[in-house]
Amino acid sequence: MAAINKKRHKSHFKEVMARLAKNKLAMAGMVIILLLISIALLAPIIAPYNYAAQDLKSTYAAPSSTHLLGTDKLGRDILSRLIYGTRQSLKIGMLSVAIASVLGTIVGSIAGFYGGKIDNILMRILDIYQSIPGMLLSIALAASLGPGINNAIIAIGISTIPAYARIIRASIMTVREKEFIEAAIAINASDFRIITKHVLPNAISPLIVEITMNIGNSILAAATLSFIGLGAQPPSPEWGAMLVEGRNYMRDYGYLVIYPGICIMTSVLSFNMLGDGLRDALDPRLKN
Repeated sequence: MAAINKKRHKSHFKEVMARLAKNKLAMAGMVIILLLISIALLAPIIAPYNYAAQDLKSTYAAPSSTHLLGTDKLGRDILSRLIYGTRQSLKIGMLSVAIASVLGTIVGSIAGFYGGKIDNILMRILDIYQSIPGMLLSIALAASLGPGINNAIIAIGISTIPAYARIIRASIMTVREKEFIEAAIAINASDFRIITKHVLPNAISPLIVEITMNIGNSILAAATLSFIGLGAQPPSPEWGAMLVEGRNYMRDYGYLVIYPGICIMTSVLSFNMLGDGLRDALDPRLKN
């Protein structure tokens, strides 16, 4: 029986990947994301300079063979800072989404599986939670915790919990009445085992799509926090922080904001394209 189930899971995975491979935009997004991850991992090797290295004799240098994308007000190489900034931005995006998805899955699983009063109480709490605009809540939390990358991750993660909780709750409510769930209950399996072994694996597809798309949104939120001074702090090369440093000089040295802006746009767009493709690939109504 285990071998049969494993084979079914493999065949389902192959079907999803086959449908995803047909979506050119999704595959382009995946390639760019893999490229960004590779750049983040290999930053010390491929960056021509240290991101904090200063050369005061070469401040505001135009793009050249020495500094391919120019330098900033302290003579720091823009290309090196963008490369190292990939690490910071991906770290914020992925870790904040990990926090939100784990906590949201716990809350949504409890609400969706048990229903009744527990569901009503948890959903009303989330209603109050969601009555506060997400960005405003992130700013308030980041201001309370203090500026910094780690605090920005916590702030963004906590402010996006309700979205994941509602998605997993709705998905679980469609699964919990299935025959295999009733069979698990009939043999006195524990609630924890039923939720983790039977309910979640069959209800997690919408969550995967939400996670993929929200990584890009979290990177954008982190850039926003950095822009108002609540995210990464100097000399950290996070893309949003680079925008802050370059905004006062954008008329004379536009490349200081153009390059990090392009990086933010490209990463967010890539995750959104992959998320759209996964949504279509995981939708059973689109099976051929």
